[in-house]
Amino acid sequence: MAEATLGRERPPAVVWEREPGRRRLLEGLRGYRLIVAMWVRSTMTYRTSFLLSAFGNAAITVLDFAAIYIMFTHVDALGGFSLPEIGLLYGSCSTSLGLANLLLGNTDRIGTRIRDGSLDTMLVRPVPVLAQVAADRFALRRCGRIGQGLGVLVWAVVVLDVDWTVGKALLVPVMVTAGAVIFGAVMVAGAAFQFAAGDAAEVVNSFTYGGCTMLEYPPTVFAKELLRGVTFVVPLAFVNWLPALYVLGRPDPLGLPGWVAYLSPLVAFAVCVPAALAWRAGLRSYRSTGS
Repeated sequence: MAEATLGRERPPAVVWEREPGRRRLLEGLRGYRLIVAMWVRSTMTYRTSFLLSAFGNAAITVLDFAAIYIMFTHVDALGGFSLPEIGLLYGSCSTSLGLANLLLGNTDRIGTRIRDGSLDTMLVRPVPVLAQVAADRFALRRCGRIGQGLGVLVWAVVVLDVDWTVGKALLVPVMVTAGAVIFGAVMVAGAAFQFAAGDAAEVVNSFTYGGCTMLEYPPTVFAKELLRGVTFVVPLAFVNWLPALYVLGRPDPLGLPGWVAYLSPLVAFAVCVPAALAWRAGLRSYRSTGS
């Protein structure tokens, strides 16, 4: 009887052991949700302060597009692109970075936690460390950047003289979502790099904020060597350049075929794999401060 009972109990355990990755993912998502909910409740305790912070965050990013608008009061086109076309680039990139920054932007704090040893407290909690680091001090005010970017994107889509098809229409939200995943993967990889560098938040920012600033302008104004680098090395071109060129009906400066525009989701998944492996390796190399 005991053997029969054990036999009946064994299959669920085996199934559970076969899915450690899934269990870990669910634990991480649940922990992330609980920590985020805690910070959101804390933020909404002072709603006026939150609204002012969100408005200020949006107003700061508005200045970026205001500079582009002022530029177009003196020129008709930039690199052959009109203001609405650049608005499509700007809005999609700004929204993607805003989403990634909202969900994973706090990973750049990992360098400080490594130096002061506060990362040790996260290691003993029953929640994946990445979920804790990403959700720590969740800043809801960053929604201001997302709203501002979406506003410019919607304006550009309405104003553009484009022969919209189902494929092009669907490509716009896919472009924004895949771009957010790509930026998020860069943030996680940058956080992993800080286990070796100590504190390299500005290095990560050069690829995220710096990369977004570059992607706000048409690829035709940059050298082909740079275009190859952001296409085949750090694939930031898949955030918006390649999909947007297809939507606008413009050729790629590198001569890539049009169907490459639809590879953004695949590229987003591909960059997540090395980012996850780098994070895992960095976390395993952590040896605490000894205090």
